[in-house]
Amino acid sequence: MDVLTSVLVSIHKEGHKFILIFAAVTLGLFLLWEPLGWIGVVLTAWCVYFFRDPDRLTPTREGLIIAPADGVVSLITEAAPPPELGLGEAVRPRVSIFMNVFNCHVNRSPVNGTVTRTAYRPGLFLNADLDKASDDNERHSMVIDGANGKSYVVVQIAGLVARRIVNETKDGDALQAGERFGLIRFGSRVDVYLEPGEAPLVSVGQTTIAGETVIADAQASESARLAEVR
Repeated sequence: MDVLTSVLVSIHKEGHKFILIFAAVTLGLFLLWEPLGWIGVVLTAWCVYFFRDPDRLTPTREGLIIAPADGVVSLITEAAPPPELGLGEAVRPRVSIFMNVFNCHVNRSPVNGTVTRTAYRPGLFLNADLDKASDDNERHSMVIDGANGKSYVVVQIAGLVARRIVNETKDGDALQAGERFGLIRFGSRVDVYLEPGEAPLVSVGQTTIAGETVIADAQASESARLAEVR
């Protein structure tokens, strides 16, 4: 039953039209030449898998910052938030999570709070795993202000094959930690800018689960967490 429920999950609404397109092309390939049709079946199954939208079990303790994306922590650095948000040039800890084409691409809020600012900026479609993708690639940024006076920045960044960022929020929207707010189609990345002085509790190379993995703790006093391959 666990295996069945892990496969039979809901599909994000953004995926419906793509699945239909893949299925229609597959039918045409079968009519053209049967072996091509079976390749289409595999690709259609991948499309369904890509747009999966499973429920997640989100930690609810105040102060926890939760991963907004499934993927791998590709970068941890200090950087200023995107200039279009108007937050100044002061640097903050930044955790970057890279999503490949097999990850679930539904994005979730890292904290409880209110969306106070959003900004879209067109750009390039470099490999999202590169550091300069934060500056050069197409992106959608938003600021989430928590009830505790802290603010966090979440940036969706298009990748090498991504061609559309979906963000369903607007200024004034209230979000809960782990709540869905959008997705990015195909390989991409999400950056989270923490409050100054907050230490990431994940390491480069670590796998994260959107809505579940704790990437920082506003109430913790420990330094940045280290890890090693074993």
